[in-house]
Amino acid sequence: MNSSATVSASSSISEFATPDLPLRDDVRRLGALVGDMLAEQVSPDFLAQVEAIRTAAIARRQKGETTEQLASTLAGMDAEEAEALIRAFSAYFQVVNIAERVHRIRRRRDYQRKGDAPQPEGLHASLRKLKEQGVDLAEATRWLEKIDLEPVFTAHPTEAVRRALLEKEQLMVASLVAGLDGSRTPGEAATDAARFRMALTAAWQTADSSPVRPTVADEREHVGFYLTEVLYRVVPVFYESLEHAFDETYGSAPELPRVLRFGTWVGGDMDGNPNVDATTIAATLRAQRQAVLERYLKELWQLASLLSQSTTLVPVSDALQARLAQYQAAMPQAAARSRPRHADMPYRLLNDLMRARLRATLEEGPDSYASPAEFAEDVQLILDSLEAHKGLHAGWFAVRRLQWRVRTFGFHLARLDVRQESSVHGRAVAAALGDGGWDAHDALARATLLQPYASGEQTLPASEDEGNPRLDAVFAALSEARRLHGADALGAYIISMAHSRADVLTVLALARRGGLVDDHGDVPLDIAPLFETVDDLRHGPEVLRDLAADPVYRKHLAARGDTQMVMLGYSDSGKDGGTTASRWGLQRGQVELLEAAQELGIKLTFFHGRGGSISRGGGKTTRAVDASPRGSVDGRLRVTEQGEVIHRKYGIRALAVRSLEQSLGAVMVSSIRPRAAEPREAQWRKIMDTVSRASNRAYLDFVGAKGFMDYFRTATPIDVIERMTLGSRPSRRLGQDAALDNLRAIPWVFGWSQARATIPGWYGVGSGLAAAVEEFGEEAVREMGRDWPFVRTFLDDIAMVLAKGDLGIAALFSQLSGELHGQFFPKIEAEHELTRHWLLRLNGADSLLQHDQRLALSIRLRNPYIDPMSLLQVDLLKRWRAAGREDDALLRALVASVNGVSQGVQNTG
Repeated sequence: MNSSATVSASSSISEFATPDLPLRDDVRRLGALVGDMLAEQVSPDFLAQVEAIRTAAIARRQKGETTEQLASTLAGMDAEEAEALIRAFSAYFQVVNIAERVHRIRRRRDYQRKGDAPQPEGLHASLRKLKEQGVDLAEATRWLEKIDLEPVFTAHPTEAVRRALLEKEQLMVASLVAGLDGSRTPGEAATDAARFRMALTAAWQTADSSPVRPTVADEREHVGFYLTEVLYRVVPVFYESLEHAFDETYGSAPELPRVLRFGTWVGGDMDGNPNVDATTIAATLRAQRQAVLERYLKELWQLASLLSQSTTLVPVSDALQARLAQYQAAMPQAAARSRPRHADMPYRLLNDLMRARLRATLEEGPDSYASPAEFAEDVQLILDSLEAHKGLHAGWFAVRRLQWRVRTFGFHLARLDVRQESSVHGRAVAAALGDGGWDAHDALARATLLQPYASGEQTLPASEDEGNPRLDAVFAALSEARRLHGADALGAYIISMAHSRADVLTVLALARRGGLVDDHGDVPLDIAPLFETVDDLRHGPEVLRDLAADPVYRKHLAARGDTQMVMLGYSDSGKDGGTTASRWGLQRGQVELLEAAQELGIKLTFFHGRGGSISRGGGKTTRAVDASPRGSVDGRLRVTEQGEVIHRKYGIRALAVRSLEQSLGAVMVSSIRPRAAEPREAQWRKIMDTVSRASNRAYLDFVGAKGFMDYFRTATPIDVIERMTLGSRPSRRLGQDAALDNLRAIPWVFGWSQARATIPGWYGVGSGLAAAVEEFGEEAVREMGRDWPFVRTFLDDIAMVLAKGDLGIAALFSQLSGELHGQFFPKIEAEHELTRHWLLRLNGADSLLQHDQRLALSIRLRNPYIDPMSLLQVDLLKRWRAAGREDDALLRALVASVNGVSQGVQNTG
């Protein structure tokens, strides 16, 4: 890992496809920088130790050796020394991750430079595909009006990179991107390398995480980094790319409507988090408003120097002159602050007064803009005037960029969703009504009792118990937020663990009591039940029909445009029923919900609650959209983005544009020309029912066995994860024990990922496939896996999860459980082998990632650095537990190992 012992993870040139050879060079060059940095910051002997361990890890993989020899080399190491080694390997992951991301930019530029074929999954490729399918410009334009792409950012307890480190990563990326065009002089290239090493060394001297658990405000700042530092900048580029794709495909580009906006849960997700309440809701909306208004002020200031047109040389529109005169009369003090020498520059003068109005908006002063629409109108006046007076190349394009931002971010930056669990609402209503037997009533009885309160005929009685004042404050905050920030600032109100229409009517009743009512007497809120268990998904269509049959709710729905949002939970359904039952339940549930909505004459919007790992719905958005049921997208994609997914997709500006383009392209293709009806699908559904039942049975037999939770808590580092300061939300629901039902899905998945067993991502799949082969025959199951995008994507995802795991290392973690190892690990080995066998057999492959060599190579590059960290983690965990789980150097080293393995494996939570 220095100039003489360069990181040789890329030593086998034959492993790299020709387009990826520059990545090899980057990895080798950056690895040398890491080596030089470690020699300087620690010592040359330390660097030699790191290199020896890495070489041994590679040899272990190449020779197929067991883990024991490498594990014994690392056992008993001093905690501080172990932590330093772990951080050294993590530094390598940091530069490899950066190199891979920058290589994606290089490949994107290569496509754009050559121009002979569009980059797959981009907007140009998607529009070309639609045109080939008979979609003309008029049809594509009509569909644009229906497109609504909304990534929703959430806090994520498995990754929260400090902002200080994010900023250093931006510097490293910039220094690499600067050299992509190959035109840098030797001196400039040396400066780039020096900038990279400066940021790398500063990152080494910065702790990966704070010793203090982050607050909601910290989480808001983390998400705000991506919204303001990345996405604010790239939104205009995204629209320009869409415009260019239309122009290139159809020879003309339509006037583009808004097709993109953003949402967030940070500050509004109360479910299981006592730190989120009315105060954080109000504070989040204020902070977001301030952030975006300050961006507009900065951008207007920059535009002022550009828009220096003089009326002695070029005219401006009468409408703009009239608006300027209006503002000068209404704001004489602000007008007086304009420089006299700018008297012949009306654009600058109007700019001055627009900034004055924005500052007043920040301070909620008398001259403030009443809405972002008013501000957008002023921007449009400038655009119209420039266009009418030869200003297209004298500022029009720059001003239009601001207009795209205003349309996207408004004065709220991102719509704030609010979430709470149904039992919290139920306890509040029970207390308000003095009904101690509330939970004993069936769902119909509860709904009947709630109707007068949900309709507004009566007001739910006030109550001074703990829950009611807290909920009243929440709905009062939402009402005030709607007044201050506008309706666009609020997203959906999501009900976790929603089981019946009573759970939805409860929210209506509480909202009315809290004062969230519009001028028409309606509750201006989209209420979204979250179906998150396998059982909830199965009963979702029944709940939807029951809701639509309720006259009170049907009236509410009519006021919301007869559009119902339903959130689909990937996390708890996977934890409770296994990944196969979850995936199939979600797929089948969407089909049945769509059928119910069509019968009821209402429109349905699916909100996908995906996580980062495969077991929590992670994976490529484009493939997920392609695999979704016909008609389920219909122009709308609302999906959660979490933790490492946010970082991977939106951490670098060029890749953020690419991610947004891929999502939009997939939505357009899936919506405008959905795949043809498949006559074989009826039979495939029967096969998947069998796969799901058998898989679910195997999974439940495993996790439901006596002693399983003791096994989980000893065979994974869950006790370390629970001590880490990763997020503001506890790892399990408040006041509940550590049973599997009460454990959050994220730490469940994260614990198994750290142990390299990745149980939630694959366990039971082999049993399910074997059962289907026995009942329907191997060829029928193979045909389904080949021709049905849903199953093809599912099997590819399982292959990826298996490829990232390591049963040899998982066995060492399992041995920490003592006698339980003999009870549970043989089951893991058997199901793992069965799953691997059927994946290879059905795919006709010799290796799990035979059809994705780029991913296979990425995993091979990382394993020699992940493996030592995992082995150190096993040894440290054993010693830490034996010493009484103290908050000491052993725990600090363990925390470093958890962070390092997460960074190396990715898709962890």
